[in-house]
Amino acid sequence: METTLVYDGTFDGFLTCVFMAYEMKLKAVSIVKEKHFQEPMFGNWDLVNTEPDKANRVWAGLKKKMSANELQRFYYAFLSEKPTVENTIYQAILYVFQSKNNVASDFGNVHILQLSKLTKNVSREKHRMEAFVRFKLTKDGIYFANIEPDFNVLPLIKRHFEKRYADQKWLIYDLSRKYGIYYNLESVELISLELDRNFDPSKTSTEFFAPIELEFQQLWQDYFKSTNIKSRKNMKLHIQHVPKRYWKYLSEKQ
Repeated sequence: METTLVYDGTFDGFLTCVFMAYEMKLKAVSIVKEKHFQEPMFGNWDLVNTEPDKANRVWAGLKKKMSANELQRFYYAFLSEKPTVENTIYQAILYVFQSKNNVASDFGNVHILQLSKLTKNVSREKHRMEAFVRFKLTKDGIYFANIEPDFNVLPLIKRHFEKRYADQKWLIYDLSRKYGIYYNLESVELISLELDRNFDPSKTSTEFFAPIELEFQQLWQDYFKSTNIKSRKNMKLHIQHVPKRYWKYLSEKQ
């Protein structure tokens, strides 16, 4: 009979579920985020509390079985937030632990192959966010950017912006997941906001942003127009590199 393990949605919480499945010697397991859980008509279920020590033991065990790049796939795939991704990762972990050799890149295994595909998608979104994030200076002197990525990539882009913009306060907010990363000139922290109901993320309103921000945006738009050669316009290629779903947050597209 299948046992459903319910967790808080964090990566440590997921790894704790993996530990518990091994500890309890469960044969049929399903791992589900608490917010998606519906009590099954058949089978058992258990709410698993996140325990970092147990999560770290699973992660340390995986480190011994594969390279750093292969290990990274498990985390990237988790951030895809795809339905049932927990069970895909869990089955991949079982396959890795049951094998004497390193099989983390055995793409003949359906679960390992799926991890690789998810990793590529998440990695692509990470690089796009690093390229397409546009900051706007608020009246509080904070450079603010809002994003709505397909995947939960904020944890992956944190280091890039921390290094690149180390001399200014900034905030990148994920509107879809309702949390952001804030840099206060010393460290990056996770925050949650209650945005004003009048706030339009696609507009640069003088109610929230500094007057000089509008001047900079106008300069950027003028530069963008002046460098655009109409006879060489290739809209198909342009959309391929800058998909339309990002346009509403790019000042040059307003």
